[in-house]
Amino acid sequence: MKKILISIVAIASIAVLPLAAQAQTSQTWNEKSAELTKVLETKGDPERGAAAFVPCQGCHRSDAMGKSSGAYPRLAGQHASVLLKQMTDIRSGLRNNPKMEEYVEDHLAKPENMADIAAYVSALPIVEDKVGRGPGTAIQAGKTLFERDCVQCHGNNGEGDAQKFYPMVAAQHYRYLLRELHYIRDGDRGNSNPDMVKVVKPYREADLEALADYMSSLPPPKK
Repeated sequence: MKKILISIVAIASIAVLPLAAQAQTSQTWNEKSAELTKVLETKGDPERGAAAFVPCQGCHRSDAMGKSSGAYPRLAGQHASVLLKQMTDIRSGLRNNPKMEEYVEDHLAKPENMADIAAYVSALPIVEDKVGRGPGTAIQAGKTLFERDCVQCHGNNGEGDAQKFYPMVAAQHYRYLLRELHYIRDGDRGNSNPDMVKVVKPYREADLEALADYMSSLPPPKK
C-alpha cells in the first residue's frame, strides 16, 4: 500500500509540472506584468544604482562583465528593459534562477531598487577582452542558424530589441549562452519565449554549440 501511495504522488508531481509550464507560456511572452509596468515607469538613478549593485558584484563583478567561464552573464550594456524583465520574472518565480533567489527579496524589493540597478548597469561599457569566446570552430555554422532562426528577434547583429524585451546576445559569454540554450530547449528556464522554444527544440548539441559560438563572437553593437 505504501509503495502504491508513493507511486501516485510521484505521478501526480510529474503531471503538475507540464501544467505549470503551460500556464506560464499561455500568456504573451512579453506581456507586461503589473510589477514590470510599475518598474518601467520608475526613473532609475545610476548613482544610486552603483551603490545598490555592490551586493551583486560578488557574482557579476564590479564592472558587471560577469565571468568568462559563463557561470555568470555579462550584464554591462544590456538593455535596461531586458534587465528589468528578468529581475521581475525572477521575483515572481516565472524564471528559474535559484542563485538569485536570496537577492530578489532583499535587494530588489522596491521598484526604485531595480530601476536604479538597471540604469547603472545598462550604461556600463562592454569590455570585449573579458568576453568568454567559444572555440571558434563552428562560427559559420552558427551564423547560418542565427540568420535563419534568430535575427527576427535578436537583430542582424545580435543587438536585441529593448522595446520588445529581446536581449542583446552579441558579446555574451559562450558558456553562458550554451547553458541558457540548453535550459530553453529542455524547458528548464521557466520564462522562455515559446517561439524560441519551438525553434531550438529540434537542435542537436552541435547546433547549440555552433549558435553559442557565433553569438559570443559578435562584437557589441555601437550605441
